[in-house]
Amino acid sequence: MKLIQILKVAVIPVLTVLSLLSASNKVLADYLNSQGSGGDYRYELWSTDDNNYYYLKVWLYEASRESDPDSTTRAFPSSREALIYFDCNYAKKNLPECSQ
Repeated sequence: MKLIQILKVAVIPVLTVLSLLSASNKVLADYLNSQGSGGDYRYELWSTDDNNYYYLKVWLYEASRESDPDSTTRAFPSSREALIYFDCNYAKKNLPECSQ
């Protein structure tokens, strides 16, 4: 009886730690690539750690850096497309790409 209790006390925590460690390796993290501004807005360009997609977090220029973003865009396949989206939709630049 005591052997079973000892196994429960020793094995269950070890298995729990191992499962948490293996799960943490599978989680993708997002990384801040750049920051900028245009018009009345500023942005942060983020990507997944595997660079499969990029997205923007957008704030009014005067908003606090600690505030939640006013908008988070959809995923883009490249940083270039994400920044063109910002320039066309927030900075109101007149680029050839904006007419597409």
